[in-house]
Amino acid sequence: FDSLPPAHYKETMSTILVWIQQSEAKLSMPQVAVAEYEIMEQRLRELKALQSSLQEQQKGLNYLSTTVEDMSRKAPAEVSQRYRTEIEVVLGRWKKLSAQLVEHCQKLEELMTKLQRFQNDTKTLKKWMAEVDVFLKEEWPALGDSEALEKQLEQC
Repeated sequence: FDSLPPAHYKETMSTILVWIQQSEAKLSMPQVAVAEYEIMEQRLRELKALQSSLQEQQKGLNYLSTTVEDMSRKAPAEVSQRYRTEIEVVLGRWKKLSAQLVEHCQKLEELMTKLQRFQNDTKTLKKWMAEVDVFLKEEWPALGDSEALEKQLEQC
């Protein structure tokens, strides 16, 4: 019995696996093109919350790794190998999930910066177009008024 994992190990493994599965499902949602900054901010908050949750689950993962190491010393080779394989699979999924989270956050932050810049540029362009529109609708100076014509030429 010394070579078998404690009940807490099985509970923790189950919790971690469920959490990984749920997190993978959240990350596998199809990424849609979003042009609304608020929606992007909400998605970033969700990803950051998932990162916090990942850090909270790290303690359980450390416990699993330590327990497997302890069991490896006490258990028969085939038993310890089974648990080592199990923890390696979990660690692999964990690392992949962690990397995906970082990548998704960085990509979303970059896209949010680009969208913000685009919105600012659009606002500036619309303002300029409105000013040009006013200018174009102004009355043209009389043909003999060379001073007014020069001013208008400068404005153009």
